Amino acid sequence: MTRALMKPCLHVSAALLLAALSGCTPSAPDATPVESRSLALVDSTSHIDALAREPMVVRHPGGALFASGYWDSIPPLYRSDDDGRTWARVDLGPRTADATGNSDVDLAVGPDGTLYLITLEFDRAGYRGKSIHVATSRDVGKTWRWTRLSETAMDDRPWVKVAPDGTVHAIWNDGAGVSHAISRDTGSTWIEVDRISPTGGSSHLAIGPQGQVAVRYVPISASGNRFDPTGDGIAVSTDGGRTWRHHPPPNAEPWFPLIDSTTTPPRVGMPDQPRWVEPLAWDSAGALYAFWGADSAVSLARSLDQGATWTTWRLASSGAMTYYPYLVARGRGELAASWVSGKGAALRSNVARIVVPDSGAPVMAAAEPFEFESFQMPGFGDPTVRDAAGEYLPVVFLADGSIGIVTPIQNMADRRLGFAWRRYRAAP
Repeated sequence: MTRALMKPCLHVSAALLLAALSGCTPSAPDATPVESRSLALVDSTSHIDALAREPMVVRHPGGALFASGYWDSIPPLYRSDDDGRTWARVDLGPRTADATGNSDVDLAVGPDGTLYLITLEFDRAGYRGKSIHVATSRDVGKTWRWTRLSETAMDDRPWVKVAPDGTVHAIWNDGAGVSHAISRDTGSTWIEVDRISPTGGSSHLAIGPQGQVAVRYVPISASGNRFDPTGDGIAVSTDGGRTWRHHPPPNAEPWFPLIDSTTTPPRVGMPDQPRWVEPLAWDSAGALYAFWGADSAVSLARSLDQGATWTTWRLASSGAMTYYPYLVARGRGELAASWVSGKGAALRSNVARIVVPDSGAPVMAAAEPFEFESFQMPGFGDPTVRDAAGEYLPVVFLADGSIGIVTPIQNMADRRLGFAWRRYRAAP
């Protein structure tokens, strides 16, 4: 979603400020203290080439890392064969009607090694999405095949993930609910099936060890052009997306949108607490996790019954606002998480490894918050003021258990555009 580039909203709708979805009450945060440890920085590098806003990173089964982001007419894609120390540009082919995308990007890899890149083509003048496109590679990024998945006005925020049996799931939204498409032939053909939800935006997608599908949908959709308070929940399917059960999210924070009535249609923004991606992750035992920021804390919830009930822990708090979280899982109860804290000169990235035992509170090892080289875009703010350049910072587990994080480099003043890579492991 490109809402991060929006100009400040000018008018507040009182009715929408009071709107919040009510449902069953999620569990209160567990009072058990969370044990804290440290992560140590192993190495870091910067790759200057093309702007990679709101980046994504994935690890191929063969060990190669792939990173992407958005801004130009086709997403830049990079490959590293040395755990992120060096990166090389991957050729995605020439821009065509099917091979295009200047906005939201996601990456996934199947159990057979097929790579998937999904992206949004966005009309910046009209401030609305135009189409969704998917690229697939069966030879570790050497060649790519592009498909136009959707061409609906207001298309927004696509995600792609692969089930253990190779079934590929893609979701997106267009202001009329969360769309869903499936491919069973490594992306050669796609079938658009029933919408997951008739309202809401596609906040995140996660696939479980037995092919369970979980989707977080939120009230804001269509690049901030729609707001529907009923579109706030988690949908879970245990039959490959044929049927869904819907549950309230474990975080009870209300959505308070700001409405810019000077645009047509009125555009939705966010006030002091930015929100959009609220990630989900399944571990190898089939536990489902949700992760979010609110006020000056991040919280984690675990469900052992596919989203019906949750146990919640408040993991970290500080004097700075926390927002734009991200989460991945591996093994049983092992998580990697990131979030942004602070604003302006105090804006920092945070990364942590979290181990959740079968019983008791999680153990969290967090790195020292760090400043990353990203500033507001000229025309969308003051280019000397720091900006997250997206709505999450992706993390990935490496083969040795270390954790990598990608942050955008968006520094127009110094003509530095690209991304930075940092790798962490548990401190001795």
